[in-house]
Amino acid sequence: MAESVPVLIGLVLVAIAGTGAVLVRDPVRQSFVLSLLGLALAALFLLLQAPDVALSQLAVGSALTPLMVLLSVRKVRRKARSERREEHE
Repeated sequence: MAESVPVLIGLVLVAIAGTGAVLVRDPVRQSFVLSLLGLALAALFLLLQAPDVALSQLAVGSALTPLMVLLSVRKVRRKARSERREEHE
C-alpha cells in the first residue's frame, strides 16, 4: 500500500499537466506545459521501474517536442509578420 502512494501522486501530476496542456491556448505557454507533462511522465515511468522509458520520455517529451513547437510557432509568426508588411507596402 505504501508503494502505491508515490505512483498515485505521479498519476495525479500527469493528469493535472495533461489537462493544463489542453486548456492553455497560447502555443508558447502550451509548449512549457507540455514540457512539464513530459517531466511528470518521466517521473512516473521511473516510479514504475521503467528507467529506459523514463530516459526516452525525458529526452523527447521534455526537451525535443516543446523545442520543436517553439521553433514552429516562431517561424509561423515571423512569416505572418512579413506577409503583413508586404500588404502595407
